[in-house]
Amino acid sequence: MIARAVGPAGALAIVLAMGATPAMAAGKTPDKPTPTGPPATPWAPENDEAPQHHKPVPPEESRSARTAAPPQRLTIPAPSGQHSVGVVGLHLIDKSRTDPYVPGNRPRELMVTLWYPATATSGHYQAPWLSSIAGAHFLASRGLSTQQVTVPTTAGHVLAPVKTSLGKLPVLLYSAGLHSDCAMGTTLAQDLASRGYLVVSVDHTHEANEVQFPDGRLELNTMPAGAHSSDTLKVRAADIKFAINAMGTISSGGNPDAGHTTLPSGLSKSVDTSRIGMFGWSLGGAAVADSMQLDKRIDAGANLDGQFFGTAPSKDLDRPFMLFSSGNHNRHNDSSWRTMWAHLKGNRVDIKLSGAAHLSFSDNEYLVPQWAHLLGLSEAQVQQQYGTIDPNRAAKVQRDYLAAFFDQELRKQPSTLLDKPNAAYPEISFVR
Repeated sequence: MIARAVGPAGALAIVLAMGATPAMAAGKTPDKPTPTGPPATPWAPENDEAPQHHKPVPPEESRSARTAAPPQRLTIPAPSGQHSVGVVGLHLIDKSRTDPYVPGNRPRELMVTLWYPATATSGHYQAPWLSSIAGAHFLASRGLSTQQVTVPTTAGHVLAPVKTSLGKLPVLLYSAGLHSDCAMGTTLAQDLASRGYLVVSVDHTHEANEVQFPDGRLELNTMPAGAHSSDTLKVRAADIKFAINAMGTISSGGNPDAGHTTLPSGLSKSVDTSRIGMFGWSLGGAAVADSMQLDKRIDAGANLDGQFFGTAPSKDLDRPFMLFSSGNHNRHNDSSWRTMWAHLKGNRVDIKLSGAAHLSFSDNEYLVPQWAHLLGLSEAQVQQQYGTIDPNRAAKVQRDYLAAFFDQELRKQPSTLLDKPNAAYPEISFVR
């Protein structure tokens, strides 16, 4: 996904490779906790990747479909905050680490996407959800083509000036599910930016299905089969710490981008590294705990339906934490959540979203129903994987509760949403 403008005479628009669906665990490994409860829990698939339902299309039918109508444009919900949104992609190289997923002692490279409240957006194009190269790869992995559908346009205006009248912006880090690019959190990221946050979405290279770099490289998933989830989380936590360091460089007036790409006007004076939060979905939710244990600068964290692995949940954490689960998942049937809950020593919240499935916390919630007919999927099949909650309602509830949590913990704006059930949100219940 998202974007940066680079190249001779500014002629080349590079779009970050963000967006594939994720995975909760790296496989059946010794470090994987075994949830109690029913033997087959729908919230904990072996692989977070959206189920692949490839419907073979005869060549003649495919050709006629391409000539009969233009491709369907996919959409994601528009942000609900009061501010316009800007976006820029950064290429970061951590020379202190080697990439564990590729040979040759290559330094660890990351692409991150910065979402922020913007002003003067006129003349700044809205970034696509995925670049043309990554988008084609993403669609092909789902049995679709660019002749059938095109990826969404985001609300992010590339390199639009930061709205500096808001002062310094709290920073939020985002980590997606295993094998997922950070595009899967676009709906949440751009919404939080529209509410006045600087959101840093991190692509975990060679673990994500596709990550595009400014030189046109499309780096794919090279993670070895059977990798331990706890080891994967250590790499992610180090990625997050390095991304936070990069935000510190920007706040000091520097430019951490490997190619020294142009940064949005006003960015250096708008980064508040004294207020940092993190949220993640699935394995990315587990990565929040590991990252907070590694880096004390993260003041608050939220896990969106992600099972924990390794030792992180068994260590005391004295900072605010929110557990936000799908309808069939909570600490009563997930031993890793139960362990984590007992070790949360700061403000803690445990809520669940009725009607939601594990995949409801990603952009798949909105994308899959739009292309389901092209793959011959019935409404019942879609609901089995994505829940019965309306996608737009799922977006609103997730956004409002995430914003309420981070507003309370980073902006010191208490919210009654986090204290008890609210009649305006009947889908939310508190796990007691």
